Amino acid sequence: MRSMLLKVFLGFSLCVVAGSPLLGGVQAVAQAPMPAIMLVAPDMSGAPSNAQAGAEADRIAALEKQVAAQTVAIANAQTAGDNSWMLISAALVLLMTGPGLALFYGGLVRKKNVLGMMMQSFAMMAVVTVMWAIVTYSLAFGSGNAFIGGLHNMFLHGVGLDPSPYAPTIPLQTFMVYQLMFAIITPALISGAFAERMKFSAMLLFMVLWTIVVYSPMAHMVWGLGGFLNAAGGRFPCLDFAGGTVVHVTSGVSALVTAIYMGKRLGYPKESMQPHSVVLSFIGACLLWVGWFGFNAGSALAAGTLATSAFVATHFGAAAAAIGWSAAEWWKNGKPSCLGAISGAVAGLVAITPASGFVTPMSALWIGLIAGGFCFLMVVKVKAIFGYDDSLDAFGVHGAGGTLGAILTGLFACSKINPIFGAGKATGLFEGNWHQLGNQAIGVLIAWSLAIVGTLAILVLVDKTVGLRVSEEDEVAGLDLSQHGEDGYEWAH
Repeated sequence: MRSMLLKVFLGFSLCVVAGSPLLGGVQAVAQAPMPAIMLVAPDMSGAPSNAQAGAEADRIAALEKQVAAQTVAIANAQTAGDNSWMLISAALVLLMTGPGLALFYGGLVRKKNVLGMMMQSFAMMAVVTVMWAIVTYSLAFGSGNAFIGGLHNMFLHGVGLDPSPYAPTIPLQTFMVYQLMFAIITPALISGAFAERMKFSAMLLFMVLWTIVVYSPMAHMVWGLGGFLNAAGGRFPCLDFAGGTVVHVTSGVSALVTAIYMGKRLGYPKESMQPHSVVLSFIGACLLWVGWFGFNAGSALAAGTLATSAFVATHFGAAAAAIGWSAAEWWKNGKPSCLGAISGAVAGLVAITPASGFVTPMSALWIGLIAGGFCFLMVVKVKAIFGYDDSLDAFGVHGAGGTLGAILTGLFACSKINPIFGAGKATGLFEGNWHQLGNQAIGVLIAWSLAIVGTLAILVLVDKTVGLRVSEEDEVAGLDLSQHGEDGYEWAH
C-alpha cells in the first residue's frame, strides 16, 4: 500500500516538473483575458467619477457667481442708503439758512428791517452757491498744501459721480453739495452782528471775500485731506466733527470784529430795539433745531451707527442748553422767556456741533447744560460790560458757544463712540489723552486769529471801495425801504 502511494506522488511530481497537460487547464484559466468589466479595478478611495466632478465644479461656479452678485447688491444698497441720507442731510442744512435762520434773525430785528434781514440770508443761498462752483470748493477740499486747497477743481472740474475720497460710499458730487450747505450758512450767521446798518452791496462783497479768505482755508485745515488740523493725520489733530471751529468760531469771531468796526446802531443802547416778532424767531429756532440733525448727523457721511450717535448727541445737547439758559434767566429775572429758551437751544446746538460725533449721550447733556449757562452770561453780562453792539448776539452764541464746544470736545471725546485715533487709543482728556486738549486749543486759536485778521482786512477793503454803512437817513427809514424798496408789513399801515 505504501509503495502504491509513493508511485502516485512521484508520478504527479514528474508531471508538474515536465509541464504535463494535467495542469494545462489551470494555466489556461490563469492566462485567459479577464472580462471587460474587470479590466478597471474598482476605486475604493471614495473619489467622484468624471461626471460627478464636472457637476460639482458647475455647482461651485454657480455659488461663486451668486455670492459675487449678492456682494455687488449689498454694496449698491449701502451706496444708495448712504447717498439718500446725505442728500436729505444736505436739504436739512439748507433748511437751516432758509427759512430757519432767515426767520430767526428776521424776528429779532425791528419791523422796518425784517425783509432786509431775511434777504441777507437768502442772498447767501444764491451767491455762495455760485462762488462754491467756481472756486471756493476747490480751495476748501481740493488737493493743495496743509493750509489751503489748490485750483484743480475750479468750475467743479473732476467733481463727478464717482465715489468721493472723503466718503467712499457716496458720489463726490453729493459730498460737494453737502459741504456747500455749510458754506452757505456760515457767512449768513455773521449778518446777525451788523443787522440794521450795513449796505446790501457791501454785504455781498464782504461775504464773497470772506468765504475765500476765511472760510475756505479753515475748512481745508480741519476737514481737507492733508489739512494742518485734520484729525486723521494733521500736524495738530483737532476734533471738529461738524464745524465748531470751521463754522461757529470763525463766524462768531468775525461777527464781533464787524460789530466793533462798524460801530453801534443809531440810538443804541438808549432807544428800545426789541425784537418785532418773537413768534417768527420761535418758528425759525425750531426749524434750526430740526435742520441741525442734517448738520451734525449728516457729518458722519454715511447712514451708519456714527450718524445715530451724532443725532442723539445733537438733540440731547440742545435740550440741556435750553434748560440751562432758561434756568439762569429764571434765577436772574424771576421768569423764563421764550426768547431765552430758543436762544439757549441754539447755543446748545452750537456747542455740541464739534463734539457730536465723539461723545456719549450723557456727555452731550453736560456740554449742553454748560453751554446754556455760559452763553447766557456772554449775552447778558459780558456784552453789557464791553458795550459792543452785536445786534443779534452772533458772537455771544456762535463765537462763545463754538469756542466752548471745541474745548469741551477735547475733554469728553470717547473712543467707544469714535475711535478716530485707532482702536483702543484714548481720544479725550477724560480717557487719558491729555494732548488732545492742547490740540483743541490750537485749533481754536488758529480759528480766532484767521477770523480776526481776515475779517478786519476785508472790512477795510470794502469800506474803502463801496462803503460799509448805510446813511443815517436810510438807517432811520429801515433797510426794507432803503435797500430793497419794499415794506415787510404793508398791512400794518
